[in-house]
Amino acid sequence: MAFLDQHPGLGYPAAAALGLLIGSFLNVVILRLPKRLEWQWKRDAREVLELPDIYEPPPPGVVVEPSHCPHCKHKLSWYENIPLFSWLVLRGKCRHCHAPISKQYPLVELVTSLLVVASVWQFGFGWQGFGAIVLSCFLVALSGIDLRTQLLPDQLTLPLMWLGLIGSIDNLYMPAKPALLGAIAGYLSLWTVWWLFKQITGKEGMGHGDFKLLAALGAWCGLKGILPIILLSSVIGAILGSIWLYSRGRDHATPIPFGPYLAIAGWIVFMWGEPLINAYLRMSGLR
Repeated sequence: MAFLDQHPGLGYPAAAALGLLIGSFLNVVILRLPKRLEWQWKRDAREVLELPDIYEPPPPGVVVEPSHCPHCKHKLSWYENIPLFSWLVLRGKCRHCHAPISKQYPLVELVTSLLVVASVWQFGFGWQGFGAIVLSCFLVALSGIDLRTQLLPDQLTLPLMWLGLIGSIDNLYMPAKPALLGAIAGYLSLWTVWWLFKQITGKEGMGHGDFKLLAALGAWCGLKGILPIILLSSVIGAILGSIWLYSRGRDHATPIPFGPYLAIAGWIVFMWGEPLINAYLRMSGLR
């Protein structure tokens, strides 16, 4: 790690390549994890309701099954599965059936690569940089899943929260107390908004996964990061959400996932929260 810190000309390209590889795996997580969870939920529901067991083959796993074309099911060769570059060389089409390949694949790989480089640029190639990479990758996976399915699985949000709390034991980014208070405040703040909205309207304004995601971000960003994350995610959500609704011709009653906006705001606050807060206080005359 010290060698990479001393030779950034090698370290940053290595980080970019690592990000592309991780991004390729995150695409698998985004596409396959929700289907595996839904399959398991159906099995559990039938067991609880004491319904006859019906054999339903499980969807492809996240790790074991090789990548394949979603249209013709052709198993991809290694040279068809090079992150980003294979999509560009194949011009976004399957080599066998020529069906279009979703732009999600190169987009997730490119975004992940950029976030990994930004992580080591901000925190170096030590444990802090590694932790920032872990957080970034979790947020990419959660954002992709929420955009596709409006789900934020406990299988990702809860481990992310615990990793933040575990890191605080050794003061990786902050002491344990601010991290614990951040997790508590993150969960309770959105839960309170959800509860009040439900009491007034009789409807649920957001999913429970949003509470857990903000709790996870609180564990990584601390108590001081909660309010900036909420405010910034609201602004980002209002801007990007309005653009999305307008581009799709939808009205404002259309439900949109809030997780990606929390993820973007949380990542920004995690990376540059202290300078942003100080700049705001100076501009407002409070400091």
